[in-house]
Amino acid sequence: MSKSIVVVKRTTPETVISDYISLIEEAGIKDFLPRDKPVILKNNISWHFPFLSANTTPWQLEGVIKGLKQFGYEDIVCVENDTVVTNPYKGEKLNKYTPIFKKYKIPVLYNCRPGDIRWIKYKPKSEMMVLSKVFPKGIEIPELFLNSSIIHLPTMKCHIYTTTTGAMKNAFGGLLHRKRHYTHSVIHETLVDLLTIQKEIHTGIFAVMDATMAGNGPGPRTMQPVEIGLILASADSVAIDAVSAWIMGFSPLEIPYIRLAHQRGLGKGNMKEIEIRGEDITKNKQAFTVGDNLASRVGDLCWFGPLRVFQYLFFRTPLVYLFILGSFLYHDYYWWPIKGKKLMESIYKENKWGKLFASYPFEPEED
Repeated sequence: MSKSIVVVKRTTPETVISDYISLIEEAGIKDFLPRDKPVILKNNISWHFPFLSANTTPWQLEGVIKGLKQFGYEDIVCVENDTVVTNPYKGEKLNKYTPIFKKYKIPVLYNCRPGDIRWIKYKPKSEMMVLSKVFPKGIEIPELFLNSSIIHLPTMKCHIYTTTTGAMKNAFGGLLHRKRHYTHSVIHETLVDLLTIQKEIHTGIFAVMDATMAGNGPGPRTMQPVEIGLILASADSVAIDAVSAWIMGFSPLEIPYIRLAHQRGLGKGNMKEIEIRGEDITKNKQAFTVGDNLASRVGDLCWFGPLRVFQYLFFRTPLVYLFILGSFLYHDYYWWPIKGKKLMESIYKENKWGKLFASYPFEPEED
C-alpha cells in the first residue's frame, strides 16, 4: 500500500523564503501540478486584521510564489473570498499581501466582486454526502476553477466547528458562494464533498501550510498564537491535515472530516499510512484545545444544539443579518481592540516571527 507524503521543515525568519522553495520542491510540486495549466493560489484570510496564526503569512505567500516562478509556473492568479466577518480588500492590505502581489505581478480576483469570477452550476460525477441536499437547485462553483490547479495556503490552527482547520477547510471559502453558511450543521461532510469536487475539476491539488505561529484556542480568529517554527507541504490534503492535527495534539481519525475523507479514499488520514519527511514531528507535539468564545456558544446552540430546529428561520431569512452583525461587532469591536490588537503588538515587538511580519512593507488602505 502506497503512503502519502507530507514534508515537514523547521525554519527561521532568516531562511523561511528559501525553506518554502525547497519545501514545495521536496513535496513534489513539479510532479503534481502541470506547468501548462493555470495555478490558483487560494490563500486564507480568516480575519482581515493582521493576527498571526489566523491568516496566510506574507512569507508563506512570497515563498510559494517565488518557488512557482523558479520552477517555471507563469500562469498564476490569487483568488480571494469574503466571509461574514472578513473583508478581503482590507485583509490583503493589513496582512501585507498587496506589495507581494505587485512585486511578483500576481493578479488578484475576488469571488465576491461582480465581474471577476463567473459562477456556474456544476453536477458532480461522484455521489455527494450532503451538498446536493443543501443546495437542491444545484451546486454552484467558480468557472475559473475548472481545468486549473490549486494551491491551498492555510495556517495550522484550531476551529470552533471542525476542531482543526487546514487544507480541506480552505476550499470552503473559495469553492462555495456566500450561502455556504447553509452547510454549517453538516460542515464535516461538506468538506468531504468539496474535496471530492476538487478532485474532479482541478488538474492538480497542492497544500502548503504555515506553522511558524500556530493558533491554539477558539479559532479561526480568537486564538493564542504559539510559536512552532514549522512549515508543511503535501499533494494530499487529507494527509497534511492529519499531520497538522497530530502535531496540535489531536487524534486525526477522531476528527470527522479527516476520518470521512480517509474512508472515502480521498486521501490518507491514518498516520500509519503517511510518510513524513524532514522534521521529526514527535519532538514538536503540542496539547492544543479548542475551547469556546461567545461566537462558538451561539453557533453551537443554533447549528448543533436545541435551536437547530430553527435553522431555516435563523439563517435563510433576513434574520441572518442579525447574526452577521453580532459576529462582526464581537470580533471587530470587542475582541480585536480589547484583546487581539494588544496581543499582536507585543508579538511584533518580542517574537522573532512578529518582528519578521513588522519588517514586511505595508501599503495603507485607500480611503
